[in-house]
Order: sequence, then C-alpha cells, then structure tokens
Amino acid sequence: MMHFKNRLSTTATTVFLALLFLVMPHVMAARAAVTIQEVISDKGIKAWLVEDYSVPIVAFRFAFAGGTSQDPVGKDGLSNLMTGLFDEGAGDMDSDAFQEKLDDAGAEMGFNAVRDATYGSMRMLADQKDEALDLLRLAIEEPRFDQAPIDRIRSQILSGVIAKAKDPNTIAGFAWSEALYGDHAYARRDDGTEETLPKLTAADLHALHKAQFSRGNLIVGVVGAIDAETLKRDLDKVFGSLPEQATQTPVVDVAPKLSQEIRIPYDLPQTTLQLAYPGLERTDPEFFAAFLMNHILGGGTFSSRLFDEVREKRGLAYGVDSSLMNRKHTNALVISTATRSDRADETLDIIRAEVGRMADGGVTDKELEDAKKYLIGSYAISNLNSSSSIASTLVELQINDLGKDYLERREALIQAVTKDEVQKAATRLLRTEPAILIVGPEAPKGGKG
Repeated sequence: MMHFKNRLSTTATTVFLALLFLVMPHVMAARAAVTIQEVISDKGIKAWLVEDYSVPIVAFRFAFAGGTSQDPVGKDGLSNLMTGLFDEGAGDMDSDAFQEKLDDAGAEMGFNAVRDATYGSMRMLADQKDEALDLLRLAIEEPRFDQAPIDRIRSQILSGVIAKAKDPNTIAGFAWSEALYGDHAYARRDDGTEETLPKLTAADLHALHKAQFSRGNLIVGVVGAIDAETLKRDLDKVFGSLPEQATQTPVVDVAPKLSQEIRIPYDLPQTTLQLAYPGLERTDPEFFAAFLMNHILGGGTFSSRLFDEVREKRGLAYGVDSSLMNRKHTNALVISTATRSDRADETLDIIRAEVGRMADGGVTDKELEDAKKYLIGSYAISNLNSSSSIASTLVELQINDLGKDYLERREALIQAVTKDEVQKAATRLLRTEPAILIVGPEAPKGGKG
C-alpha cells in the first residue's frame, strides 16, 4: 500500500512538474509582456491595452457599472436575464442567425451580471476581428429581446432557481444577505425568484438596457494582436453609438449588520458556519496590511492558521477560509466552513479563538515573510496567465481605481508592510463582535445551541 502511495505521489509530482514547465514559460512571458497603454478614442472612450503578438488572438473585456443592484424593486433577476439574451438575436438577425454568424466568426462572446457591474467579453482571431466586433456591436447596441428566447432563457433560469430553493447553502446565502444588509439592494436575489421572473417583460429588458449601457459607465481592457490606433477605431465602432451617460438608480453605502447570530434549522449531517467582521476599502492605506493578515488567518488554502487548527489538528472540516470582500458599497471580512453538526460549537469556538489570537498577538516574522512570498509570486499565475485573464485584470484595476502602474507598484506595497501594521489591521477588523450564521440541525437540549 505504501509502495502504491509512493507511486501515486511520484506520478502526481511528475504531472505537477510537467504542467509547471508547460505553464510557467507562458505565465512569465505574459508577466513580462504586461505593459499597459491608455487609449482614448475620438469619441472619448477609454481603454487599457496590452499589445501581445505572441498568438494571433484579441481579447476584449468590459464592464458597465451598475449590475444587479440596478434591478428595479420587484424585478429581481432582470439584469441576469438580460445577460443571457445578448447572443440570442440582435439587429436584423434572430437567435439562430446570430448564433450562426458568431460560429462563422470563430469568436467567443459572453456576458454576466454581478452586484455592481454587468460584464462582457469577446475573444477572437485577429484576422476575423472585424466580423466578430460587428456582432459585438450589434449585441451591445441593438439587442432584440425576442419573446421566444426570453421564454427559453427564463425557463432555464427558473429551473435553477427552483432547484436551488431546496439547497441549504442557497437558503443560508439568502438569509445571510438579508440579515447583513436588510432591505438594501445587496440583499436582493441576482437570479430572481419564482415570483419575479415570470413577470419580467421585453419592455423591462429594453428599459434596463437603455438606462445602463452608456459610454459614461464603461470600462474596457483589451489584450492581444492589436495596436493602439486600430483599437481607437474599434472602440468607437463597438461602443461609439451608446448614450453618453447612464441613468442609474442611486445605491447608498451600507455597513453589514454585525453583532448578531442567525440560526437556520435544517436537517443535515453537516452544519455550515459563516462569520462576518468589518472590512475596509480597496484603496484604504491599511489594505495591504489587512490583505496579509487575512492570508495568514484563513486566506492561504493549506497554510493558514484556521486551516491548521480546524482541519489539520482536529479534522473538523474539509476546508475553512477567510476572505476580504470588497464591493462598491460595502466591505467585510468573511470566514466560512462546514463541519459535523455535533462538533459545530467546538469548531465555532476554535475559529473565534484564532480570530482573537490574531487580534491580540498579530503575526510572526516567518508568517509575514511566507505570506509576502506567496502573494507576490502567485499573482501572475492567477491574474496574468492568459490574454483573457490579463484583460480581466485590466478591467478590475480600473474598477478599483488602482492606477495604470499598479502592477509595477504591487510588490513594493506588499514588501513594505510591517508586523506592527498587520497587528494594527487585525485589531481594527477583528475586535468587533461578528455576525454569525449557523445552518444545520438544532442543538440538543442542554447544548450550547
């Protein structure tokens, strides 16, 4: 058995190294090639561009600020339904004709909506760029929202919503959002509900599209075999006819409601636990200290304190993690895990003890050094390993207002963080009584509950 394990280990190591040698040259090449140009078209449309002629591909990524938080009250799911319909007919082409043209152009087009933005992307061969961008322009400027595709896509979404209504994690997620954000737009359901989806109409979709898609709330990142002058023309071609400004519904900032416990009884063998602490803005001067602190606490998948205490030492859960959640109108540090229901209280106590140890004692020199090495070294692999991921990174950097030189400054910003600054960030975020979500069987009488 041991011999078999060794063979598995050797095989796994060989496969890993082979993949590493295959991937790393591309990653390092991509990292070396990331020189960001700012391009502004004649119509004032701005984009960040990384020219890369190593492969004949062009990747567009863009975002319209707004997202599902702009769904009108009572019309939950409208943005999500809209993004499912952009490749279902536009201009004079119905769904079948549009899909056929898209196949002929050899292009990949996609859209999705999240809380604060509606994203789009297109990846195309450089020599078929003009045909592909013609289709992208039609999808953005002249979506048809025909009834047959609306009914088909809505039915697919509704099936998913009904299925997820029985999923305890989904139920917990809804309860969690409502408990933290009350009646704020962040508590609404991105996919819609069984009540709202059937009521959404083509007129609703056209109204949302007209209100949200404008040059004024557009952010663009482009990577590939395209130069700045060509991109200027393409930006005007694809986005130039959109209205100058969006007509968005104001969304106020909201702090998550902490110091509360939400229990959802559910007959399951496992109990899901979530804890929410205060967060901080992405541009906050203490962000990188908090970023490193979080990595040491629970952000490092197999190396964090929480993983060591909850998984490695006690085998209480398959995984446990913490993350800094940054949205446009709220921030939080969230810890999540799932454990055996009869040991949920023990797990929660251990998590809270580790949070307290971090808040009181900060981190060691070695922990901080190891976290810096990992977070510096892993960035290119996670964010710059393909033209599409670089394009996404360009958009996210702009959304977070981090500056065109962020990639050059990031390593120095991380290296400059001191142990005292991490301690200060831990004290700032982790000494507040958290919001706690517990989803699982009710505790037996006499238990802590």
